[in-house]
Amino acid sequence: MKNEHMKEERMKEDRIPVTVLCGYLGSGKTTLLNHVLNNREGLRVAVIVNDMSEVNVDAALVRSGSNLSRTEEKLVQLSNGCICCTLRADLLEEVKQLAEQKRFDYILIESTGIAEPLPIAQTFSYRDETGQIDLTDYCRLDCMVTVVDAYSFWQDFSSGESLLERSQATSENDTRDVVDLLIDQIEFCDVLVLNKCDRLSEQELLELEAVLRALQPRAKLVRSVYGKIDPQEILHTDLFDFETASTSAGWMRELENEHVPETEEYGIGSFVYRRRRPFHPERLYHFFEDWPEEVVRSKGYLWIATRTDIAASIGQAGPSIQFGPAGYWVASLSSPEREEVLRDNPEVLENWDSRWGDRITEWVLIGIQLDREGITAELDKCLLTNAEMMEDWSSFADPLPAWPNLESAKEEIGK
Repeated sequence: MKNEHMKEERMKEDRIPVTVLCGYLGSGKTTLLNHVLNNREGLRVAVIVNDMSEVNVDAALVRSGSNLSRTEEKLVQLSNGCICCTLRADLLEEVKQLAEQKRFDYILIESTGIAEPLPIAQTFSYRDETGQIDLTDYCRLDCMVTVVDAYSFWQDFSSGESLLERSQATSENDTRDVVDLLIDQIEFCDVLVLNKCDRLSEQELLELEAVLRALQPRAKLVRSVYGKIDPQEILHTDLFDFETASTSAGWMRELENEHVPETEEYGIGSFVYRRRRPFHPERLYHFFEDWPEEVVRSKGYLWIATRTDIAASIGQAGPSIQFGPAGYWVASLSSPEREEVLRDNPEVLENWDSRWGDRITEWVLIGIQLDREGITAELDKCLLTNAEMMEDWSSFADPLPAWPNLESAKEEIGK
């Protein structure tokens, strides 16, 4: 057993480490990549650059701006697609080939500006659908990095524009909002590089950093100008853990009562709205229409009176509000199904109500200068009154987006 354990440890040490750079278009990923390549202190580095255009502009910039040795290192171009979706198979094959050459100390990947980090990380964490390639045999994901443009962040965050409107979408079916992409990239990372810091005052930087810490309290925050950072901040960090990264977003920490108190100093606040009473759908719809501007991020699960079998999910970032079905409440399942779920997930019983089961609203709201009491009062007005609790809930007006089925795409209900 000891020999087997030592063998496994040697195999882990032999796997080539990988750092992935994410960040919205123009944030400075290529500039940062060039800086790291020019200050890598002898590391033999393979670089993969992904770009959505047919001509890989970023790869050309890296080639011209770095001192990559043609004999010892390699630059791989993945063009006309995104490595988190259409080019995923290409990424798998390229990383496998680079690792098998055993002539590199490190792999650096610059993703396209519209890539979501989660599916990229999954590529390094799970076996390929065909079963032929398992990158965990060849390499280990060392660090997920997100580069944030400090100067443009609030403009992009509040723009209300979609990637399609900016001609940046992967296809005509790509309906993502810019702000949703920004949030996805911030909430799933190990290191946040706040770039272009020279264009903001110290107070503006402190306030932005407080917001970023509220959104992603686990990530290490690094300031930079022209992408100049110590390469050791993102190389050989051993920071990445898939389960930890998947549950480290600020709203998840808040649900677990892990508050980030230092953000309060800069007016960044958060709270959890919990109620064991359903929302009236019409009044909740009007709350969405008159969304409080100070709330920059919210996410959670809602109990809607007219849809009492299914939990609703709410995900808001800036002007974008996403509303859709999250799944059936355990209490709404048949007895055999409910018993099976509770047997596998006994923790559900910890907050089980004798009448309503697991039905509850748990909603995290994060914002700037939050009026907690005011927002709570407005949400309480959206709940059913004592008299309405005695009525036929199915008769209530429900202007919220319809749910054709649980597999349907989540619908956007407001700007």
